Amino acid sequence: QVRLVESGGGSVQAGGSLRLSCAASVYPYMDVRMMGWFRQAPGKEREGVAAIDSDGSTSYVDSVKGRFTISKDNVLYLQMNNLALEDTAMYYCAAGPWHSGLVAARYNNWGQGTQVTVSS
Repeated sequence: QVRLVESGGGSVQAGGSLRLSCAASVYPYMDVRMMGWFRQAPGKEREGVAAIDSDGSTSYVDSVKGRFTISKDNVLYLQMNNLALEDTAMYYCAAGPWHSGLVAARYNNWGQGTQVTVSS
């Protein structure tokens, strides 16, 4: 199984920015997979945040539109701007078949996660 490793999480004040990264243990990998970012806050279900498909098209959950940007080259990124308290969660990158959208159940390879904590 190819390993996905996230980095870039941390603590930030509301309104601040973070950039998450996700690297795969083999190359190429992300070129032939749909890649997504998901998050899970304590007591809540895992939520799809952003995903990037085979044609480079992107999708976002409504709550992050205009604030988060997903991109990839050999590394998957999530640029998070204007962070809000409700963005606090463990963030995971995941790989899955093309056209998986933001549906977590369609993804079959997951990283261990990186914690993002936003404070007031």
